Amino acid sequence: MLNGLMMDAPLSIPLIMDYATAVHPQTRIISAAVEGGIHSYTYAQAYPRIGQLAHGLVALGVKPGDRVATLAWNGYRHFEAYYAIAGIGAVCHTINPRLFPDQIAYIANHAEDRVLCFDLTFIPLVRALVPRLPAGIKLVLLSDRAHVPADHGLDGLLVYEELLAGQPTHYRWPDLPETTASSLCYTSGTTGEPKGALYSHRSNVLHSMASILSAPRCFGDGNRILPVVPLFHVNAWGLPYSAPLSGTDLVFPGPKLDGASLFALMDGQGVTNAWGVPTIWGGLLAAMRAEGRKPAALERVLVGGAAPPRSLIDAFEREFGLCVLHGWGMTETSPIGALTRESSMPTDLDARVTAKVSPGQRAYGIDMKIVDDAGSPLPQDGVAFGELLVRGAYVVSGYYNNPKATAAAFDAAGWFRTGDVARITPGGDLVIVDRTKDLIKSGGEWISSIDLENLALACPGVAAAAAIALPHPKWDQRPVLVVVRAPGSEVVGAQVLAHLATGLAKWQVPDDVVFIDALPMTATGKISKLDLRKRFADYRFADTV
Repeated sequence: MLNGLMMDAPLSIPLIMDYATAVHPQTRIISAAVEGGIHSYTYAQAYPRIGQLAHGLVALGVKPGDRVATLAWNGYRHFEAYYAIAGIGAVCHTINPRLFPDQIAYIANHAEDRVLCFDLTFIPLVRALVPRLPAGIKLVLLSDRAHVPADHGLDGLLVYEELLAGQPTHYRWPDLPETTASSLCYTSGTTGEPKGALYSHRSNVLHSMASILSAPRCFGDGNRILPVVPLFHVNAWGLPYSAPLSGTDLVFPGPKLDGASLFALMDGQGVTNAWGVPTIWGGLLAAMRAEGRKPAALERVLVGGAAPPRSLIDAFEREFGLCVLHGWGMTETSPIGALTRESSMPTDLDARVTAKVSPGQRAYGIDMKIVDDAGSPLPQDGVAFGELLVRGAYVVSGYYNNPKATAAAFDAAGWFRTGDVARITPGGDLVIVDRTKDLIKSGGEWISSIDLENLALACPGVAAAAAIALPHPKWDQRPVLVVVRAPGSEVVGAQVLAHLATGLAKWQVPDDVVFIDALPMTATGKISKLDLRKRFADYRFADTV
């Protein structure tokens, strides 16, 4: 084999900011600060602070390979931590504060965190967790001395701005192999203990480049992007890297993620596109309807993390003229694996909305296949469906320090089992049918919970819906639809079932509709069907009582 005569220059996270500072120095990072008000500065102004933080962490004794944890909202200090921690060869371990305290304690100890950086909001949580955190862990409050509460109750508390004060603004980044671990994110643990995805400098940089290729109209001059998806989950879908790399303004929302607050921030800061999960966009849609308009500069909304209801896509596009992009991915895929091909969408509105119900084209760097129950490949003809497996440059090759979970997650050829059921078209577009654990098998036939929910959400008076499979003595499983009524609605089960019957075969229509006040949610903003199945574990169908 003949090697090319090219320099071996490793892909490196801190060099993204080095590039942004030189090429896009006046591009801005705007944050809704936890302390209140708006903080704004440029990439050129952020970079010296990143250098100061790197020196400060080394002064605390952080060494290459050490895990430095964060419990923080989307803001400029959290952004700085991303680069300084990875830049010195340590690992930025983002912890989801919405997890149960037991899960957070488990994660911190499993990762063996040396330092925990956290926002003011989380002082009570950290105070309660301290006895259960790794021994000797150092605590850094992401604020300044003026905002430290007198009654914080945390021994040896360090203050972020004091950690930076007096440190040199330039840090000579070490020449790290591009396979060096850079960041660590744990799954939400809905089926057992959380599992850690340990990313590398190489995987993060390649994922960022692939994101820019997949959604080119979201990035570059004139764009101002708001990551509502949190920095504490899957690196905010890579935006802390892809935005500086492409010279795109970043707007961080801080802790206020309700629809009205997001509308005001987007409107006031000229946000052109925003990325987040369906539950967040439902709140924004309500705020837009209340205002009678969209935020002034907003053009695109990317929906991911869970399948967006067709009704949500339709409302954004039909009522407000927004372009909706639908993305698919997982913690284990960094996360973007497929995304709407905006340039190839139909011009007809109904056809376009239908197309966007599916995620669309696989991203560069991701290979996909679907297999049957025996693991044999199925044709990618847009008709056959089976379990989706993936591999690629930014797909995990195993879980951090968890050989048992790793062994269960990969096939014999090293492909990762996603747990999704999907179809793949001849053109390579991905169509998600359901999660394997959510697919309903009734009388030997498969029923997609996603199809049931999309149709239910188009029924007047239905605000939210989740279809779950419950045991049935004759049919093995039958679907039950759990519904949250819209405010002021008096819709009843018979009306919902009649609506479903207009778009489904008789055997696909759920046997019952159950109304509840609110659907349970996971720590990452998805509907928790695990909790719903537990809640209705004693349910009995009318024909079996």
